[in-house]
Amino acid sequence: MAEWTASQGGVWWDGEGLALIEQTLLPAEYRVVRPRKLNEVADAIYRLAVRGAPAIGIAAAYGLVVALDDAAPSSESDARRLLHEAAETLRRTRPTAVNLAWAVERVLTEAVVHEHGSVASLRASVFGAAEEIAREDRELCRRIGLAGVEALQSARHILTHCNAGALATGGYGTATAPLYLLHERGEAVTVLADETRPLLQGSRLTAWELKRAGIPVRVTADGASGALMSRGLVDAVIVGADRIAENGDTANKIGTFNLALAAAYLGIPFYVAAPFSTFDPKTPDGAHIPIEERPPEEVLSFAGRRVAPEGVTSLNLAFDVTPHELVTAFLTDQGVLRPPYRDAIAALSRQGVS
Repeated sequence: MAEWTASQGGVWWDGEGLALIEQTLLPAEYRVVRPRKLNEVADAIYRLAVRGAPAIGIAAAYGLVVALDDAAPSSESDARRLLHEAAETLRRTRPTAVNLAWAVERVLTEAVVHEHGSVASLRASVFGAAEEIAREDRELCRRIGLAGVEALQSARHILTHCNAGALATGGYGTATAPLYLLHERGEAVTVLADETRPLLQGSRLTAWELKRAGIPVRVTADGASGALMSRGLVDAVIVGADRIAENGDTANKIGTFNLALAAAYLGIPFYVAAPFSTFDPKTPDGAHIPIEERPPEEVLSFAGRRVAPEGVTSLNLAFDVTPHELVTAFLTDQGVLRPPYRDAIAALSRQGVS
């Protein structure tokens, strides 16, 4: 198996081009793929070869560079038109995760608004903006980890859902960042990872990366989490986020709302870990967050084999929304945010953090 560490993240530019871990193959096979065309980047994002809000934001930012390199436009005006078309293609791949649209818009704003005089100069600006997004994400992950260490205090039995780990970012992850930092400090941490149906990101991905890091991890069925909490086996729940509304309502992988309800009932802290770029002040509340619906086959089949009767279909929502009232605190690169969330989020927005 090729060397990989959590600090590397799930997507990077390797000197020759965009590189990402083909996450649909894990844990059976570790493979790094290098998309060299825009449609290959878009396909990798859509089919979850690269996934997690920060990681797909980085992939989309670099995807604009890939689009330029592949098309090789002959003039700056052609390059600008190509970038806007490529941006629209990338935005359509995953509508719920705000980081994707945020990253694409940031690259366009920073790189395209100025006259460059040549395609090469424009390309250098686009690449520089994408590199900065990736660099910042690595630093954000560590700062989220520090916020998590502060919030967790004596909590050492942690339940998490889906994969908000290193594979989902450009660094240590969001929900897993505190776990990596605690582990590096020699603190004993045990993780319960929800399997996360239907695509098993918890059992396939979170368990894979934590095991490689030497962090004790056990996989549990999604439906078992409430029982585990009621038995005193969980000190805290930490999840990631794909979009956080102005009032703190949070969209995350389907099943997150269930965990928040159980945690609230049992008095267990429920934390959401995310960079401030995941906060969307343009979305007033969870009712306005677009929820992606994925193909029914993901639910009706398992490991390529149909497990539901023929003629039965499914409603396959990729995300749900957890009301802000159920969130104990947000663990962010700007520290720990506590209620009232609308005020806390607005204060950071006014500071220009986002």
